[in-house]
Amino acid sequence: MEKKIVKLWYDPEGDFLEVIFEKKTGYFRETDNDQVMEKVDAEGNVLGFSILKVSALKNHPLEVALK
Repeated sequence: MEKKIVKLWYDPEGDFLEVIFEKKTGYFRETDNDQVMEKVDAEGNVLGFSILKVSALKNHPLEVALK
């Protein structure tokens, strides 16, 4: 079974977290939550997501549906 590599990147200065499931060409689009953007390929497959204002999550979890 092939292992999947997940890339995590946190920018403390920008208070920004990016999680990429698959390294492919894509673009970020909005979700139902203003804090979260999802990265998708041309077919709409989710490649990852980003979260703004990550430090605001310390008191409560964030829940969002990726399409």
